[in-house]
Amino acid sequence: MTDPASGGLPRQRFRNRLAAGPILVDGGMGTLLFSRGVPQRACLEELVASQPDLVGAAHREYLEAGAELIETLSFGANRHRLTAWGLEGRVGDFNRRAARIARDAREVSGREALVGGSVGPLGSPARGMPAMSEATVRAAFREQIEGLLEGGVDLIVLETFSDLGQLVVAVDEARRASDVPVIASLTFGEELRLADGTNPRAAAEALATAGADAIGVNCGAGPVACLDALQAMGQSADGEPARSIMPNAGLPQRLEGRFVYAASPTYFGTVTQRLLAAGAGIIGGCCGTTPEHIAEMRSALDALMLAGAAAADSTSAPDKATEVTSGRSRRSLVERASNPADGAAPPPTRLSELLSAGRFVVSVEIDPPRSIRIDRTIEAARLLRDAGVDVVNVSDSAMARVRMSALSVAFGIQHDLDLECLVHCTTRDRNLMALESELLGAHALGVRNIIALTGDPPRIGDYPTGTGVWDVDSIGLIEILTRLNLAEDPSGSSIGQRAGFTIACALDSTAADSATEWDRLERKLEAGAHLVMTQPLYSVDQVEAMLAEARRRFGPRGMPVPILLGVLPLVSTRHAEFLHNEVPGITIAEEARAAMRAAGERGSEVGIEMADRLLSAMEGEVAGTYIMPSFGRYEQCAELVRRIRARHPVEAIAAGATGAAGATSGAAAGSAASAAATAGRAAP
Repeated sequence: MTDPASGGLPRQRFRNRLAAGPILVDGGMGTLLFSRGVPQRACLEELVASQPDLVGAAHREYLEAGAELIETLSFGANRHRLTAWGLEGRVGDFNRRAARIARDAREVSGREALVGGSVGPLGSPARGMPAMSEATVRAAFREQIEGLLEGGVDLIVLETFSDLGQLVVAVDEARRASDVPVIASLTFGEELRLADGTNPRAAAEALATAGADAIGVNCGAGPVACLDALQAMGQSADGEPARSIMPNAGLPQRLEGRFVYAASPTYFGTVTQRLLAAGAGIIGGCCGTTPEHIAEMRSALDALMLAGAAAADSTSAPDKATEVTSGRSRRSLVERASNPADGAAPPPTRLSELLSAGRFVVSVEIDPPRSIRIDRTIEAARLLRDAGVDVVNVSDSAMARVRMSALSVAFGIQHDLDLECLVHCTTRDRNLMALESELLGAHALGVRNIIALTGDPPRIGDYPTGTGVWDVDSIGLIEILTRLNLAEDPSGSSIGQRAGFTIACALDSTAADSATEWDRLERKLEAGAHLVMTQPLYSVDQVEAMLAEARRRFGPRGMPVPILLGVLPLVSTRHAEFLHNEVPGITIAEEARAAMRAAGERGSEVGIEMADRLLSAMEGEVAGTYIMPSFGRYEQCAELVRRIRARHPVEAIAAGATGAAGATSGAAAGSAASAAATAGRAAP
């Protein structure tokens, strides 16, 4: 769903996406869960803790139906609503869980979609809104929004508000908390007036002034009533917030103890064109709508978009021809790498060539999907390729959370995009025989950049009762790779021909037990590692301390092989504090954390700027960078890549490099998986 060429920060990317066509949102979550047996008086927001599988399954159904934006089950997860169940102390927990369940559902589905953090009013209008000071209202919204942001939502959806003043405060708090897009949605009565008498157009103007990225209506009596309200708001002009509409499935009636809504899925399909004609760029459903309603809207939307694109068929032919041509190039990449002349060593990997030539190498990490679908992962790699990366790193079930085989993903990316990959390989899951077999297969498929990792223990992941293998650790794996490069297996038997692996290893230069970490690095280099990849660093002082220790151990020239400096761009002050205090292997200087506290809604932009400044300052000392995304935000990484490429165009190959960048052979990716943005790093 992300336009690979869009770039920019989250709000601009959202506007670019809307410019490309309408976004289809999911339907009702509460009514769907009630229909699955959840009691009518249950606390729906608590289900993210007690029945996460049920919630995740509902999200996946909407994704399968064609939704491009799914909302978290967090509508009432604020302190005041949760008080009714004695759960007011779990606001942060419920919102983080809700976001993660939705993100996991997206990963498992393998579909490209946005995750919207659902935020409702602080009380029910039907039961009377509680009297609260503005400070209390702000604190309540900020607490919920921060929980959703910590969970990794892509945008905030403020919905079903009938109190304009409260909604304006919520928009303002969302804007202060982050730079993610904000959708602000009101519910109007039959008279098209809010409780204070405000009409739709005046409400839209107030929300635009407050900073909403999209403004609209939801819930209500059904599509027709919502359409009336949306049309009264007026269509969005250039530069103004987009319009959204997510109506109920008509009015409900109670039959046999449950609510049944009048509007059928077929009706929602037929009304889709009217929603678009009214100016909506974001459409979906609310109470009573189901995956079947969304599927009908998807079919109608696709048909409308196809009809609109029919005139462009003649201009699309060259694109298809280009794709065929690039397909030939992709096949030749694998053939060149896997079929060297008999008896000869394979040519060096492109990554090794770039490092030897002194190019400032740019690498970004990608997580494999948690499903059998690879499309979304390929699109993420395409985005990064178009931004200018030299290589993408494919993690290996980081944090012991099961994902698709890293080798399979790497082969798919190299085959489809002609973009070289570096595969994370852990010794946790494979004995010696399996390690050798997988490495031989990887080489045959043209995947020859490997980073050797020990891997996180299974007890912290999806299968805590599973057992790790660990016949060897990362040092032993480097020795195996070096032997294969010498045409022999770990036992010393010939494999008939030299392999051509580029071998990377990891370094946590800020480790608590620094001496042991550096001792292990020496052993990794002695075993044959060509390249060192660091855990994320955030200050020049941290990098200079690492380089000073390298000079102390290895001599005046410092590290004997190239270094790729690890960076993980920050997105908010909460993100910075979480990484600093809760994630092993990451230490963020107080100066950087203070900058994030001051950043406010510009957190993502400031995070990019900080990473870019660090890389710019250290370019003469390192061979390149290894960028790790937080919450799978590849767009943020792509923006950082573009800034680096502005200084180091792809065509420009330096005549040489100083310090660590001057070493010759090498290639690889760092040990840290992007899951570290939420829970930890892969053990080196």
